[in-house]
Amino acid sequence: MKVTRPMLALTGAVVALALAGCGSGGGEKDDAVPATATGSLEHLAAEVQCEPDMQTDADTIRQAICEKGEEKYILATFATDRGQREWIDMAKDYGGLYLVGRKWVAVGEENVLDDLRGRLGGDVEEGIDHGGMDHGGGAHASGHAGHGG
Repeated sequence: MKVTRPMLALTGAVVALALAGCGSGGGEKDDAVPATATGSLEHLAAEVQCEPDMQTDADTIRQAICEKGEEKYILATFATDRGQREWIDMAKDYGGLYLVGRKWVAVGEENVLDDLRGRLGGDVEEGIDHGGMDHGGGAHASGHAGHGG
């Protein structure tokens, strides 16, 4: 897969959000989950009452930052299913939570994704939690307690 500048920008944003949340869970709540939404980034943003702050507008990926109260999350749409899956597989190495629909992904804290899932449907996928691995000193695992993880 060719890594492009827009993909690097989105991956950087995901890393920042994943590190802020440190993959703090992934418990799915199936209460009243609607059918998974489809459509453009603008359509999905309208469904969740977001004024999207566009960060990337490329042929293969479109990305915006949205806000819910004090919290921010990433909303991204993809031109192809394959491009989406490759991006998710790469991003999961950074931990975090991903709400995944058809050709779209939302990345953010668990409580934000729970709310979005109640509006957009989709499935929650969890990134790799490196906290259980030995990183040669244990500082990473102890760091999780400092931010709700």
